[in-house]
Amino acid sequence: MSLLGRSLRAAVCAFVVLCGSVAAVATAEAEPSCHPQGRALRYVVAFDKGTPEAEARAAVTRGCGSTTIYYPQIAVAVATSADRDFAELVRPAAAFSAQAERLAVQRANGTSPAKPAPPRAELEPTDPAKVPSADRTGEQWDMRAIGADKARVIEPGDRDVVVGVLDSGVDPAHPDLASALDPDKSAGCLTGVPDRNWAATTSVHGTHVAGIIAAADDGKGVTGVAPGVRIASVKVIDDRGYADPEAAVCGLMWAASQGMAVTNSSYFVDPWSLSCAHNDERGVVNEVMARAVEYATSAGTLSIAAATNEAAELVPSPRSGARSGADGCQALPAGLRDVVAVSSVSQERVKAGYSSYGLGVIDVAAPGGEAGQCVLSTVPGGYAPLCGTSMAAPHVAGVAALLASEHPGHSARQLRRTLGAQATPIACPADYDLTGDGTQDAYCTGYAGFNGFYGHGMVDALAAVAPRRTGANPAR
Repeated sequence: MSLLGRSLRAAVCAFVVLCGSVAAVATAEAEPSCHPQGRALRYVVAFDKGTPEAEARAAVTRGCGSTTIYYPQIAVAVATSADRDFAELVRPAAAFSAQAERLAVQRANGTSPAKPAPPRAELEPTDPAKVPSADRTGEQWDMRAIGADKARVIEPGDRDVVVGVLDSGVDPAHPDLASALDPDKSAGCLTGVPDRNWAATTSVHGTHVAGIIAAADDGKGVTGVAPGVRIASVKVIDDRGYADPEAAVCGLMWAASQGMAVTNSSYFVDPWSLSCAHNDERGVVNEVMARAVEYATSAGTLSIAAATNEAAELVPSPRSGARSGADGCQALPAGLRDVVAVSSVSQERVKAGYSSYGLGVIDVAAPGGEAGQCVLSTVPGGYAPLCGTSMAAPHVAGVAALLASEHPGHSARQLRRTLGAQATPIACPADYDLTGDGTQDAYCTGYAGFNGFYGHGMVDALAAVAPRRTGANPAR
């Protein structure tokens, strides 16, 4: 979900599309007995790897569902069904619906599924002429903390490098982002299928994240870590703040198909706050997310993700095809092995109280701010400060984009290793009592070079471009 909020959305389809043409499928099995509920819900369905598309579509149809899209590279389908037994009927494939999960919670709490919370207000269209033009880079303590102000003088980033902003949409009219935004590589993914509905509609979140990565270095407003690269708006967070697994999978697969060097995911997958318990349904979500991340990595796309603002101690999430043997809280996509997970630090380089952490999960740290010291960036109509790991992650995405600009032949794994090798180590604090009540607010494990609060340390933008100046070779 968006780290700024949650929401609810349901897709409604005619039942005749879902179950009315089962007999047309070339199968010897009898026509299934369907039990329509009057409301079609979306599902992600994980098949055995290598399952042909025709076989997967036939299985969905036999289960009283309709296939919206099938990703053969990872054997994952997005389907809709109004049948209450779809998840059982489609077996041995594994299916999960975030929408169904939320409806079940509503019923358990005695609330009416027919009366969801109202959506957020629509954003006012940005008038570029009315966006304040004053230079506010002096307020960007975060850029100075990672050496981005010096790095962009050496290398602002290459236009051939595209960073996918997997978020709530980006404002296409903001003057600090208009020249960086690539509409042709942007896509909406809320249904699990790429479409053209990628612009920000109710949330400033994606626009803020985009500005941290690539706001223009034009003497006006703010400047991003890599103002020379391009960004693509990939909308995976809906208008009520949910990031459902089918949207996240779509976003990752779209980014890989478009050859994006880096993606930034400042969200965690719904419908749960964090998965601190294990069951088969959570296993489906982990499996489809792991497959999508692993595929994107193999295609050359490095995934960066926020560690979440839950102040939770995280444990690693399993790779695809493996079951988790660890007790504790998991965050998707941040906890996956191929993802660069980012914790948030304050202006004093101390882990922010809200930031989740965990040895073996956190890879690097970056500025996310604390109350009164938030991160200034672009929002529709102007600029605003926001705090969170949502703000920390795009600093790392920007540095990764600089690395990709310097080393266009590097794989995603090479970029990841170089980020860690060039980070500035931060040791565990001797005393982490942020409230001053005599009690430790969290416990940091590990050593100076790698620990649960900061991973390998603070990301370093200047080090990313220094090889051009010094002739040094990056870590491999």
